[in-house]
Amino acid sequence: MKKLKVTTGILAIAFVMLTTMSCKDNKKEQTIVEEQQTEVSTNVEETTHDNSDVHHDEEATHDNSDGHHDEEATQDQDSADDTTHARDIKMSTQKNAATTPIIDAYFQIKNALVTDSKENAAKGGTALLAAFSKFDMKTLTGETHKEYMEIAESAKEHAEHIVKSPIDHQREHFEVLSTDINDLIALIGTEKTLYQDFCPMASNGKGAIWLSETSEIKNPYMGSKMPTCGNMQKQIN
Repeated sequence: MKKLKVTTGILAIAFVMLTTMSCKDNKKEQTIVEEQQTEVSTNVEETTHDNSDVHHDEEATHDNSDGHHDEEATQDQDSADDTTHARDIKMSTQKNAATTPIIDAYFQIKNALVTDSKENAAKGGTALLAAFSKFDMKTLTGETHKEYMEIAESAKEHAEHIVKSPIDHQREHFEVLSTDINDLIALIGTEKTLYQDFCPMASNGKGAIWLSETSEIKNPYMGSKMPTCGNMQKQIN
């Protein structure tokens, strides 16, 4: 009987020790698992954070769309400089009445802009187109004919814009038109006495010329704001 009790006691003690060791092992394994899970979670968070850079890259890529807006703005802008370039034309001293209708229509636009009249400037643009359509190009030959065609195409394009544009754009196109008419007179002459004037404030401060039938300064670029701004550069004829 005593041996049985001793044996039972030993077994009980052994069971308790095994159970205790088992609990410790389980706790140790649980701790290791929890540490591994923590490391995995940390790595996932870091990876997720790093991937957010893709979002920033997409935003940076989106910023490049400004070029697209700039392109649209460029396409929408009614540019008056598309057909302009310096022409090397020797001044003609020929008294030529063939250019008179063109010059008169040009003055109609110029005087309308002096008085800030968009409507009358548009009428002048229509008159200028009609004058060019009636001009007899058969009187021109060789290089003169070629130069005339270039000037006429540019002048007609700007006249068309003057017909349909608000007054600020009319003035922009008139600036280039003035160069075209001045070149036309230099190329084939005029019977009129004209004055080449200059406005230092036109073309965003770069300055621009215009032609006038009178020596008095009446500025088509400034209109009623500064009608006497500018100076006469030279007399033609």
